[in-house]
Amino acid sequence: MLHMQDNTEFLSNFTSQLPTFLLTGIPGLESAHSWISIPFCCLYATALSGNSMILFIIVTQHSLHEPMYYFLSVLSATDLGLTFSTMSTTLRILWFQANEISLDFCIVQMFFLHGFTFIESGVLVAMAFDRYVAICNPLRYTMILTNSRIIQMGFLVIMRALLLIVPLLLLLKPVSFCKRNTLSHSYCYHPDVIKLACSDTRANSICGLVDLILTTGIDTPCIVLSYILIIRSVLSIASSEERHKTFSTCVSHIGAVAVFYIPMFSLSLVHRYGRSAPKVVHTMMANVYLLLPPVLNPIIYSVKTKQIRKAILSLLFAK
Repeated sequence: MLHMQDNTEFLSNFTSQLPTFLLTGIPGLESAHSWISIPFCCLYATALSGNSMILFIIVTQHSLHEPMYYFLSVLSATDLGLTFSTMSTTLRILWFQANEISLDFCIVQMFFLHGFTFIESGVLVAMAFDRYVAICNPLRYTMILTNSRIIQMGFLVIMRALLLIVPLLLLLKPVSFCKRNTLSHSYCYHPDVIKLACSDTRANSICGLVDLILTTGIDTPCIVLSYILIIRSVLSIASSEERHKTFSTCVSHIGAVAVFYIPMFSLSLVHRYGRSAPKVVHTMMANVYLLLPPVLNPIIYSVKTKQIRKAILSLLFAK
């Protein structure tokens, strides 16, 4: 009898170490998931086709082999990664009501999800630097942003993401989780997962805070500083027409920054201060946070960047 009790305790401890999480679709609208999947599929199709087209155009059009478009191609590739990292679990819930996910698969999803988020933040800083050099120091633009320097910047952005995300996820392995492991979203999101822990998570919280400071905490001031210097340079131009023409080259990047950071800050505020908010608010904010940049970035750059627009039109309507 004692032997059976020991086995039961062992299995209970083993299960707590290897928990299964329950992902959430759209709370209160479970019966309409198949209908809700239609707009989600449209958004995913828009994100995948739009970013693939931007990538294809930049790779094939030699006239677009310039620093600004290299950074844009990395942004599109990152948006594709973000889309793929959540699409599988979201559509699985909406189509098949299959909402179970293991801790290991959850960690893999968070690796790609948070990794691509960190990379996108770094790419937006690189693009802000590109606009700063192009406007404030145009004569030295090709000397400063050489191909080797662009590769170095890309390597640093990817290495930063890896160095920050790997320790954060390794610290999840020894964490014990409570019996009821229901997540707030249709994908694994680190602050959401860590709230379900039963053991001490101070190390996880500290690591998460360090990651936040070393990404958003550095990247946001860098982008703001770039635009302060750009605005100061633009205001020194005598002709109002030239001022408008110069600053219009930044509109696409400002749009990309807005659609990335505004949903991110909004979701962080909802997680920290909106615990009394309805569950559907958390879910919708989480989906907007990850779907908005991949969907809108290709549209913003296609509409606002003349060279991209011309290349897309020539591709679509080529005889």
